[in-house]
Amino acid sequence: MISPSIRIMTWNVHGTFALNPKFDLPGVIALIQKWSPDVVALQEIDSRGSSNNPFLILEEALGGHSVGIKSIVTTDGDYGQMLISRWPWAAQPEIHDISFGEYEPRRAVVADVATKGGIFRVIATHLGLSIGERRQQTRKLLTLAQEPTHPSVIVGDFNDWFWVNSVRKSLAQTFPERTRHRTFPSRWPLMRLDRIYGRDIRIVESFIDPEAKAISDHLPVIADVVPALPLQLMKPATAA
Repeated sequence: MISPSIRIMTWNVHGTFALNPKFDLPGVIALIQKWSPDVVALQEIDSRGSSNNPFLILEEALGGHSVGIKSIVTTDGDYGQMLISRWPWAAQPEIHDISFGEYEPRRAVVADVATKGGIFRVIATHLGLSIGERRQQTRKLLTLAQEPTHPSVIVGDFNDWFWVNSVRKSLAQTFPERTRHRTFPSRWPLMRLDRIYGRDIRIVESFIDPEAKAISDHLPVIADVVPALPLQLMKPATAA
């Protein structure tokens, strides 16, 4: 039996270089729908100072099953991430605080997705800006990923561009499959900040969408993956 592929997408959607000053939600939604991902992780969703609730709008527009990961909550709105799945969760997703000292609050979400072929673990995050911060956060991510039963991916914006003490060097030891696309800044991509790492999976194809440069300062990464294990060895999916 041929393993069905799963399309994963990760995208930091908030442009900080005046590319998307009004947070172009229709543009974000249209680009995501264009690629029809089975699972999409979004970073830097911001409702502060807005009359709209992008968390709710994205959930309603993209359907499926979603969880909002709000790292900053204020009376003026919220800021954080979302994880949206075409399939139901096999268990309630867990949100973990991976903040470092007095730096900006950071979160990671761990979700077991009940795909047609079996349970697939997704960990989505947005790491910090300093090397020490990212190193500690990476150790926490690897602790959260200590589930040998399911094929797994860690996705998000890793803010990682150095090789020395890098996130990718640490993650690649346990999650050897990975994308390598340049995603930032979106108009002249130089840095591979946004990635998809995989364990017990194989990346069939991965790509970026340059059209996203009109919406955000990051380009999205899209990957079609299949479990490296035969389907009959994967634990059957049971939706919660």
